[in-house]
Amino acid sequence: METIPNIDIAKYRQGLLSGQSLSELAIACEDHGFFLLCGHGLDNLIQEVFTLSANFFAQPRDVKTRVYRDAKNPLGYYDRELTKQKRDLKEVYDFKAGGYITRDVTRQTRWPDHDPRFRPVLTEFFTAFTALAEETMAMLFVSLGMPVEQARRTVADSFGEHHSSAARLNFYPPGDPVPEAERSGTVSLGDMALHHHTDPGAITLLLQDEHGGLQANSKTQGWIDVPPKPGTIVVNVGDILQVWTNDRCTAGMHRVLPVRSRTGRYSTPFFYQPRYDAVVQPWVQSGETARYQAFSWRDFIRGRVSDNYSDLGEDDIQIAKYRVA
Repeated sequence: METIPNIDIAKYRQGLLSGQSLSELAIACEDHGFFLLCGHGLDNLIQEVFTLSANFFAQPRDVKTRVYRDAKNPLGYYDRELTKQKRDLKEVYDFKAGGYITRDVTRQTRWPDHDPRFRPVLTEFFTAFTALAEETMAMLFVSLGMPVEQARRTVADSFGEHHSSAARLNFYPPGDPVPEAERSGTVSLGDMALHHHTDPGAITLLLQDEHGGLQANSKTQGWIDVPPKPGTIVVNVGDILQVWTNDRCTAGMHRVLPVRSRTGRYSTPFFYQPRYDAVVQPWVQSGETARYQAFSWRDFIRGRVSDNYSDLGEDDIQIAKYRVA
């Protein structure tokens, strides 16, 4: 068995995924929360996204800062995000398209106007990865023993057309993205390109380029590499799925090592997240005891992103807060 198994979702769609593959998937989700996805059929779209991402981050700073995000609207460009109260060595562009888009006009995606293909391609990506995330979640539930139709209904009930998913373009440059003249008063850079953390949602679908650097924390092996493999998408378990499965799945703790490439590193995560009005609590089987109290997804996600803009002097909210003693 590979430490990070490669699962063929095309075989799942055809009902041909082997019991061994499902077992490897379940074991990986329990140990470190990471696996690779192949057979998705989205290679051309993925290449377009990488091209547009590189083009956007190569724009002059004044072009990128026209769509600069802030605490009131978390969508747009940013270059000084914090993780674990440390500044990450990266630039990001956060967006939503299709699916659920808030009616609040102050929290809409800020689309740059440097390239007419930027918005339509990222909209196509968002739509395609929503559908892929739905399938992947159902497949994961099947690996845990849930019947196929029940797995599909469970995903539909928890997400539906009003899911709160989000996506981002990441660029990890070889040097500090904040101009020297603007660094006064900012939190100092940490020792990682992206510091260790888990993702708050259900699962994350991640595109990563060929440079590597992503690591997952295994219960049995410590920090392990999540190597780039052509044609695959990285999938990791988030906090909400750990709660839903009552700890059968482990939220994937991960980090990104400092970038060694002179051209930097690119990645694109799609964060699959439930409806804002969802109540999160374990789905327990007969005779099983819930390990978490119920909590509001809306409150949880707000608490998780509250320290992205300034060091509040305390760690952001974690699912451990809701664990039953």
